Amino acid sequence: MGRSRNARRGQAADAVEETVEGGLAQLIPDRDRARAWTLLIDGAPQSHVDLDDPAHLAFEYQRRLGHVIDLAAPPGRPVQAVHLGGGAFTLARYTAATRPRSTQQVVERDAALVQLVRRALPLDPAARIRVRSTDAREGLAKVPDGWADLVIADVFSGARTPAHLTSVEFLTEVRRVLRDGGVYAANLADGPPLAHLRGQISTAAVVFPELALIADPVVLRGKRFGNAVLAASAHPLPVAELTRRAASDPHPARVEHGRPLRDLTGGAAPVTDNSATASPAPPPSVFR
Repeated sequence: MGRSRNARRGQAADAVEETVEGGLAQLIPDRDRARAWTLLIDGAPQSHVDLDDPAHLAFEYQRRLGHVIDLAAPPGRPVQAVHLGGGAFTLARYTAATRPRSTQQVVERDAALVQLVRRALPLDPAARIRVRSTDAREGLAKVPDGWADLVIADVFSGARTPAHLTSVEFLTEVRRVLRDGGVYAANLADGPPLAHLRGQISTAAVVFPELALIADPVVLRGKRFGNAVLAASAHPLPVAELTRRAASDPHPARVEHGRPLRDLTGGAAPVTDNSATASPAPPPSVFR
């Protein structure tokens, strides 16, 4: 059983701490938003949720994933989405708010975390969100062929993406569950010399003919550790609109596509189940 306590912060709301399978989970109230919270696992920020405004995305990488969600179908049209990695269900809540009547599946291995989030940050009962507490790849295997308009991967264990979610075999399973024209988007984290990121681009290119990468230019230049969002599809992606939206964010990002993206790989070999390793651990300075 996890331990739970409230910590007074001089706010109307209390912080919540509870031990879950992945470590110490903390829900910290947002000083600027009455019913907003940040989820941390062992000190690493995982999610931000505003219960009053689920369409608000505070984290840079979540805003970039939000752009992919916005452009995956005409505005407001319901979609069928699979979220690998739950956190505080931020992107599932966002999809439900911006695309009412969407049907979504969230796959989150940490059952204790799921219970904490359900209790402290309850989902809208009207949202069609089903949560499964199982491994991401095992949960994906249960999704029917061609079911999903969107598959979003945001899976971290100890601030690292597990090795078995980085391979050609994993992405082949992702493509199986996507409908024709469906979109895959993944949150990737890496730093100099970008070996993980380069390998992930090469790996996705084996399975998907169309790719786009959204990231801070400083990260792309290999100057610091950070997040990048990789979007992939069997059909052309809305690169021009992704570029416009990413450039107009509070923290502007660049979109790489086509030849420049292929060049970014530097000839990195695709990753298979036999060669896969977890993504690199972020330096301690990232969370200071």
